[in-house]
Amino acid sequence: MSGFGTIIGNIDDIEKGAQVATSLLQQRANDVRSNTINWQSYLQGQMITNEDFQFISKFDYANMEQRQMMLGSQEGKMQFAKTFFNLMSHVAKDQTLQYILTMLDDALQEDKGRVDILRQYSKRNKESVWTPFLHLLDRNDRFIVNQTSRIVAKIACWSKDLMETTDLKFYLNWLKDQLMLPGNEYLQTAARCLQMMLRIDVYRYMFFTVDGVTTIIQVLDSSRMGFQIQYQLIFCLWCLTFRTDLIEGMSKQHSVIPTLSDILSDTVKEKVSRIILATFRNLLEKPEEKDTVQENALSMVQCKVLKQLELLDARKFDDPDIVEDLQYLQEKLEESVQDLSSFDEYVTEIKSGRLEWSPVHKSDRFWRENAIRLNEKNYELLKILVRLLETGRDPLILSVAAHDIGEYVRYYPRGKNVIEQLGAKQLVMQYLAHEDPNVRYEALIAVQKLMVHNWEYLGKQISQTASEETPGEVSAKA
Repeated sequence: MSGFGTIIGNIDDIEKGAQVATSLLQQRANDVRSNTINWQSYLQGQMITNEDFQFISKFDYANMEQRQMMLGSQEGKMQFAKTFFNLMSHVAKDQTLQYILTMLDDALQEDKGRVDILRQYSKRNKESVWTPFLHLLDRNDRFIVNQTSRIVAKIACWSKDLMETTDLKFYLNWLKDQLMLPGNEYLQTAARCLQMMLRIDVYRYMFFTVDGVTTIIQVLDSSRMGFQIQYQLIFCLWCLTFRTDLIEGMSKQHSVIPTLSDILSDTVKEKVSRIILATFRNLLEKPEEKDTVQENALSMVQCKVLKQLELLDARKFDDPDIVEDLQYLQEKLEESVQDLSSFDEYVTEIKSGRLEWSPVHKSDRFWRENAIRLNEKNYELLKILVRLLETGRDPLILSVAAHDIGEYVRYYPRGKNVIEQLGAKQLVMQYLAHEDPNVRYEALIAVQKLMVHNWEYLGKQISQTASEETPGEVSAKA
């Protein structure tokens, strides 16, 4: 795919691409614009000053050229900021506040340089430009809240000065909450704001530190969104992959590759496929550490990405970016497969959390040679197996995890002590009563391995257990 700057460096390109995404907000904004506000009544009610009345009543009915003239002088610019801030703080009626915010948003969209007028005014008055806006994010009216968020994102992205750390952290956490809000009809608007924010390098780092990737993955893993939200949120992940210092954390701490692989296999939308391929490419191309590149490549292989690439290649895309990314990914993943050892394969499978009966699990030679390696990196792989036993629901994953715990104990002399210290023994024992017969069987065998001291005796017991309790489907996979 083309470079980061050429794709997201031009905010207008995103604006055009997001027209569908913001259609609900824009539709309601059009309705708001059709309203007529009686500014005279606010003056008579002494809710606004005569100075603000004179400015807003003229600005409201001005065309683009007239507005530019009104803001041509420094005095006019300061009055613009002063009037809008005063109106936002003194007008309580939702309908009027909707109109004020829409008018301000339109003014900023008309000329991005106007965000710095707001900045200059606040600085001159030794006030935070963010306070009036962030305060409005607590309103009950969803249009007000989301129109305000849109303005905040524009000021944060278009201003010469970056958003200050405390306010930035608050706003990014607020956006995270909006993504997770049940039944949020403005979900695409929240994602749109996040797309804008993650154009800025510093904002990307802060979003990662507030655990924003976890939120995006959780939303993508849910079944409640359409392809547009998928595209927008994967776009956000793609933005993050331009920071090499974030890629390792994204790969190790979050199921980015498995989640995107699932979407890639299901989607029929070209733009969703394109942004996933671009993200995958960055995960292989951007890291400075070769180990990170190899781990990401192996994770993609484990998640059957190569097969998806073959299917996509057969579709013969016209987009040169997709064709180039497909070719790059196929070459890199095929290279990684050639260098793949059985232990590499095992590590990749365990870290993906998607356990299946791949050959290594049933190989005595594999366990004889590699059981001790499960102690590496402070028992990293064992801890993942324990976590899968704690949180897993899939009978296949539970069966394989219990089996591997047993094999580790069988082939590593001090394995029993390690397993007990990690709390795995009790976890395995609780699955003796599991509803799935395959899970019960693997848990029983694992418990026997934990208890027994005579391996020759155990071999006979396993054979006897297999003949008495193993269901048909266990025999088929064993």
